[in-house]
Amino acid sequence: MNENDKPLDQAAEAELQGVPEELREGAAADETAPLNEALESLKRDLEAARQDVLYAQAETQNVRRRLEREKEEARAYAATGFARDILSVADNLARAIEAIPQSLREDESMKGLITGLEATQRELEKVFASHGITRIAAVGLPLDPNRHQAMIEVPSAEHEPGTVVSELQSGWMIKDRLLRAAMVAVAKAVAPEGEPAPDQTAQ
Repeated sequence: MNENDKPLDQAAEAELQGVPEELREGAAADETAPLNEALESLKRDLEAARQDVLYAQAETQNVRRRLEREKEEARAYAATGFARDILSVADNLARAIEAIPQSLREDESMKGLITGLEATQRELEKVFASHGITRIAAVGLPLDPNRHQAMIEVPSAEHEPGTVVSELQSGWMIKDRLLRAAMVAVAKAVAPEGEPAPDQTAQ
């Protein structure tokens, strides 16, 4: 076997004979430096890709939750427009029942009609309740600007100023949203005798 037939690693080793150890290590470092840089670059790319995937997953989940919430709200408040329109029918029915004098209520020929009207009113309120439509409490409560609309002020010694003393038109909620504010009369302080009543509407 001649000199050229030596294994490659032996040949390389022979070439390095007499080369200082520091130079040998430097040469090895020079050979691995590009590999280390490439490896670090791949690691950075992999981490960036992982972050992108996590961000995309979070964004997809947020969009899904928002769509589900919007769908639930659309289902819950789908009857809002119809309910607002039908309230005028409920108002007219209530006025008709309230306007029936006692003499007609005692008239045997009218009892069937009156009973039918009152049953219709109860059924309408039952349908409202089944769709989450509820009447706003007003009389005897402090004025709530979020639910009550003050139409007039009434001098009253029996109620604290700002208390709702009567309801001019009923107010309604659909679940947790205002459907229609109650129109109310609100108590104001009674002026002492001989003095004009304070003008509480003045700014």
